[in-house]
Formats: sequence, structure tokens, C-alpha cells
Amino acid sequence: MIPAAALRVAMALLLVGGLVLAPATGPGRTGASGATGAAAPAPSPVSNFTASINRLVELVALAGSGILALVWARVAFSWFSNDITKKVQAKDRARDALIGTLLFVAAISGLVWGLAHWVITGS
Repeated sequence: MIPAAALRVAMALLLVGGLVLAPATGPGRTGASGATGAAAPAPSPVSNFTASINRLVELVALAGSGILALVWARVAFSWFSNDITKKVQAKDRARDALIGTLLFVAAISGLVWGLAHWVITGS
């Protein structure tokens, strides 16, 4: 079992990492003052939808990376334990965590969607 203090530290690191790594400005986003620098035309419904989908993808990626961090933290706690049975479990967990990480990276990078498109359309 993972100690409660370690979980608190992991959650704090995830929160700080998400806040630090999230871009404050970018294409189509305003800065902290709310000004974009030039008067921009009113955004179209399509651009609003695209921006909301992009933000949703970012949030899903952030949540998924948090889950992966917890999975790997559990592997690390078992790996460096003095108990032999926990070390054996850690090897199985490490294999499962590696497979999960590779699937997550493939999904976020678009590899899964590209393969699905290729299988469905044949091009």
C-alpha cells in the first residue's frame, strides 16, 4: 500500500506540473490581461468548437499523465521495498505499467487514430 504522505506529494507535484506546463498564451488564447494585442474578429462557431476540443484533449492528456505517474510511483515503492514478494510483484507491475504507458503515448500522439483511419478507409 502506498503511504498517504507519498500520495499527497505525488498529487502536489502533478498539480504544480500541470500549472507550470500549461501554456498561458498561444494561438487564439489571450494572456493574463485578456488582451490579444490586436482587435480580432469575432470567432466563428467552428473555431470555438475546435478550441474547446483541443482544450479537452489537453485536459485528458494531463489526467492520463497523472494516472501514469501514480502507476509508476506504485511500481517504484514496490521495487525499492525490502520485502521479496513486493519486488516480484514490482516486476509484473512494471511490465503492465510499461504497456499502459506505450498505449497512452500511442493514443495521445495520434498513432491509434491514424491506424484506425488506415484500417477503416484503407488509405
